[in-house]
Parts: sequence; C-alpha cells; structure tokens
Amino acid sequence: MIFTQLILAHIIGDFILQPGKWVVRKEEKKTASKELYWHVFIHTALSFILLWNLELWWMAVIIGISHFIIDALKLHLQTNKTKKAAFFLDQGAHLLVILMISFSIGEIDFNFLHDPEFLKTLTVMVFLTFPASVIIKILLSSWIPETQEINKVQTESLVNAGKYIGILERLLVFTFIVTEHWEGVGFMIAAKSVFRFSDLAEARQRKLTEYVLVGTLLSFGIAVIAGIIVKL
Repeated sequence: MIFTQLILAHIIGDFILQPGKWVVRKEEKKTASKELYWHVFIHTALSFILLWNLELWWMAVIIGISHFIIDALKLHLQTNKTKKAAFFLDQGAHLLVILMISFSIGEIDFNFLHDPEFLKTLTVMVFLTFPASVIIKILLSSWIPETQEINKVQTESLVNAGKYIGILERLLVFTFIVTEHWEGVGFMIAAKSVFRFSDLAEARQRKLTEYVLVGTLLSFGIAVIAGIIVKL
C-alpha cells in the first residue's frame, strides 16, 4: 500500500501540480530557481499527506531530499539533445527510490523474478519486440519493393515509425490474448486496416500493398501464436 501511496504522490506532484512555466523556469535558472524548491516541498508534503502516518515521516523526508538531488542533476546535466533521455532517467530514478523505500520495510520483494509464469511471459514479450522485427524483416527480404514505390507512400513517414508500430501492435495483441480479450485483436486489425491500407490504395501500388499486408499478417500471426503458447 505504501508503494501505491508514494507513486500517487509522485504522479500528482510531477504531472498535475507542476505548471509548465515552473519547468521552463527550472531549466533556465536550475538550482537558483525558487520553483525547484516549491516543487520539492510539494512532493514532500504530498508524501506526508498520502502516507498519513507520523511514524513514516522519514519516508517523506527521503522522498523530498532524493527528489531535489535527482532534479538538480537532471537540470545541470541535460542538454537539448538529451532532454528526452533525461526525462526518462529522471522518472526511473524517482521510481527506484520509491521501490527501495518499499523494499526496506518488506512491502515489496522480488520473489516474482523466480516465478516460472512471470519468466515465461517476460521472455515472450521481449521476443515480440526487436527479435520478432528482425525475423519478419528476414522473411520479407526477398519481396522488398523498389525504392520509388516506397517513397510514394512514405514521403512524410517518421523515422523507424513502422518498426515501433509493429512492436506495439504485437505487444497489444499478445496482451489481449493472454487476458482472453480476443475482440481486442479484431479491433487492432480493423484500426490498422483503416489507417494503413487507405494510403496504399491511394498509391495504387499492388506490390507494395501486398508487401505491407504480408508483413502485417506475419506480425499479428507471431503475436497470436506467442499468446496461445503462453496460455497453453
């Protein structure tokens, strides 16, 4: 319960009670900005309030001190190029502190890491990311359309967007299957058909359409088979 309370305090403090102008001021003045100290105070106060137990005062203090240190390091070390990575590292560090506090009082343990079901599911989910992308790419390697055909459809495509869309769709399909919501798989296929194949129809490139269709069916098929294997 303490883990959930501290996570809730963090979400409220970092994403709800932190105005955008505070973020800008912190990035401009760094540790000299009063907004940073107000931000840390809000996190500490929220932790006190949500824990609602005077005996756990030290947790709120640790949250406040660690939050200041982590945010100060982020402000001084991040650049415009590393801002995205700095955000996720910052959030990961805050989560790690909360995990360590919860672990120190025995509320959270890591016995689940030895659970065969957890390990099996984790292994399959990891496989459905980049390994599955590589397998699909190899299977389709002999059918890669000509560059000019791809350019007609992907003139404004994001870099590597297709790869990450494939990873996300496989993970979603896998999740739908293991939670026994097969209707979600149908929704995914319908949604992708509407958004993807309308562009291909406009391009009037049959080879490219068939190439994308085969790739999509392979992606969904691998995710479905993986989900069935885990269920069995």
